[in-house]
Amino acid sequence: MHPRDLLNEAMAGLLARPVRSVLTTLGTVLGITTLVVTLGVAATAGNQIVGRFDELTATSVTVEVPENPFPLVDWADVGRVTRLRGVVSAAALAESDQSANLSVRSNDMVDPTRVTDQTLTVVASGPGLPAAVKGRMVEGRYFDAGHIARGDKVVVLGRHAADMLGITRLERAPAVFIGTQAYTVIGVLDDLKREKSLASAVMLPPAVGRRYGLSTVTRVLVNTGLGAAELIAEQAPAALSPGNEALLQVISPSSPTRARDAVEGDVNALFLILGLVSLVVGAVGIANVTLVTVMERIAEIGLRRALGAARRHIAAQFLLESTLTGLTGGIVGASVGIVVVVAVCAAKQWTPVLDVRLAVMAPAAGAVVGLLAGLYPALRAARMEPVNALR
Repeated sequence: MHPRDLLNEAMAGLLARPVRSVLTTLGTVLGITTLVVTLGVAATAGNQIVGRFDELTATSVTVEVPENPFPLVDWADVGRVTRLRGVVSAAALAESDQSANLSVRSNDMVDPTRVTDQTLTVVASGPGLPAAVKGRMVEGRYFDAGHIARGDKVVVLGRHAADMLGITRLERAPAVFIGTQAYTVIGVLDDLKREKSLASAVMLPPAVGRRYGLSTVTRVLVNTGLGAAELIAEQAPAALSPGNEALLQVISPSSPTRARDAVEGDVNALFLILGLVSLVVGAVGIANVTLVTVMERIAEIGLRRALGAARRHIAAQFLLESTLTGLTGGIVGASVGIVVVVAVCAAKQWTPVLDVRLAVMAPAAGAVVGLLAGLYPALRAARMEPVNALR
């Protein structure tokens, strides 16, 4: 039998029962659609993580300075870090156990009927802290190099600390007392994206913080541009403390690529099972319908055999019919899957990421499913004897 004749016979067999053929194809369509959507959404979600990876985490580098007989990092050393290419902002921070729980109050009057003292954390920092913690000054300003050089007795409060002390406005230059020493409040810091614990802290200039054991830098907070964190994590210790960089500990973000791969793996594992189940259901449907078709066409098979058709011709015809059914389902399923992925991305305002190989592999997978599903019905049709089939 010529291949063209075989194709014509297979197409005639499918088109003779169009409704049945469409319903049979539907199972494969659902399976292929699920697979394409799975792979497309997983790839898009992974790419989205790389593009919109938590910017705060992906650009935050922290250098921890351990205790040492001599200071490893000076307050002025932070300037060398800010000159590194890729650094957006940086600030030094000093913390100590001595200043972790100090008594702070907003007036010097002792009232036995009220609790006026608040236990707050006191830290010292450089002038670049608001940018380093990605916060904003909701009241007043942060102290600058002039305050630090003059040793001005000024403080900046975190928003929560200001609320606890009852300080809401700075027009009258309110003061707070740390122990018996008064400090003028010049600003309130809020909306912190990093180091949110500073919302309940009192921030002092380094020169003033020495009296509370805050003379030595304990941490340096660095913000980088996207993609520069890994490089800055390697360069910052050498910039801060040349020759002692091995003593500094760097905390840098994990790679967004690993996060993307993890998300792709989770999404694939979840939906791939659904896709495979749908394909199996589609294969079973093709096998059942093809078998029913064989039983309905017994007389036709017997006549073909009587007129000289070989067993391979009968088997090839039914295999081609089931393969065409699967191929059609694969093409339709791939098309529907791609449309669904694009629609989801449009709704989420994402950039769709689709592997070009899906356009080829999905229909091929449908054809393979149809081929495997048609094996048993085709073999059964080929084994029929002409006399028995005609009877």
